[in-house]
Amino acid sequence: MSNEHPPLHAQAAAERHRHDARMPTVDFNLAPFTVVWEMTRACVLRCVHCRAVAQRSRHPKELTTDEGKGLLRTIKEFGNPILVLTGGDPLMRPDLTELISYAVQDLGLRASLTPSSTPLVTKARLEEIKAAGIKRLAMSLDGATAEVHDAFRGFSGSFERTMGILASLREIDLPFQINTTVTNTNVDTLPEIMEHVRASGAVQWSVFFLVPTGRANVEQMVSPERHEELMHWLAELSESAVFDIKSTAAPFYRRVAIERRRAAAGGGPVTFAGAGFRYEDGLDRPVQGVNDAKGFVFISHIGEVYPNGFLPVSAGNIRDESLVDIYRDSQLFRDLRNPDKLTGKCGRCGYREVCGGSRARAYGVTGDMFADDPACSYQPPSA
Repeated sequence: MSNEHPPLHAQAAAERHRHDARMPTVDFNLAPFTVVWEMTRACVLRCVHCRAVAQRSRHPKELTTDEGKGLLRTIKEFGNPILVLTGGDPLMRPDLTELISYAVQDLGLRASLTPSSTPLVTKARLEEIKAAGIKRLAMSLDGATAEVHDAFRGFSGSFERTMGILASLREIDLPFQINTTVTNTNVDTLPEIMEHVRASGAVQWSVFFLVPTGRANVEQMVSPERHEELMHWLAELSESAVFDIKSTAAPFYRRVAIERRRAAAGGGPVTFAGAGFRYEDGLDRPVQGVNDAKGFVFISHIGEVYPNGFLPVSAGNIRDESLVDIYRDSQLFRDLRNPDKLTGKCGRCGYREVCGGSRARAYGVTGDMFADDPACSYQPPSA
């Protein structure tokens, strides 16, 4: 293969190293590592775990094209964060390509897109999106078989359509990742889903761990013990997989990865950077990890600003004040960035800065965003 077209997994590795190199210098009190804009909540699918409780029609108060461009300019004020354009289904917006082009070509932002698997995703549309500047697409695969995946998505034929979209992405040479949400209905089939990821040529497998919000509920979650087993499985898999592995809503994956690295080093000091976090042993170690409001911000379809799309507590609206000011100065975001606010075992944990637990899950299960992450089985040692 020529140097002009390196393997997709090599592209992903190079991009990851660029991201990791930024980690020690990014001050999460001033700027996020990742910005997610929910461009619309319109979507024709009926996913059983949908955070957004998506509707078939666009909201009349959705951000306009001009407001969207204003938001993108404000995001650029943070520097060069990763921008994720999501929904609902962003392809339901007729101005999608215009907004992508403005974000990438005019402002120089790095943008990825997460469309729904619907007939809107044609090869011609994908080529148009690529030409506008999208560098990566994310597609969801929540079952190793059509039966399981289609039940997740609420539509027969969704699995087959997803496979067709992945084939089109390979044909046009647009890198893609696969997102999988783990619930008690598909957890036993994760190795089979992983084989689909491997065979597809995906550059990353982003494994989401259910947060009970929107249509999702506590009964769909796997046990804390099963979460821990999966963290070790993913960490082991990451040592040999040709694709990157990222956990979402499971920051305790970082603890597992660090402890495994430390064990391999015979208990000695380690320096470890992964997707959205960095850890170094020593008195002056840079310790930081992306978490809700800490290196992460979510803007809804109507301009509400949240610490995370899974944590539906608004800190303000971009129609009333600057996103930069909300992220830096709102009491909600400042509190969530303060590890001293954490209670219970999360407050006592030595990994509270690099992990900190999912604040969204704590809120979804207990109503207290500073409580323990109910999915984490780890018991920190006594002081």
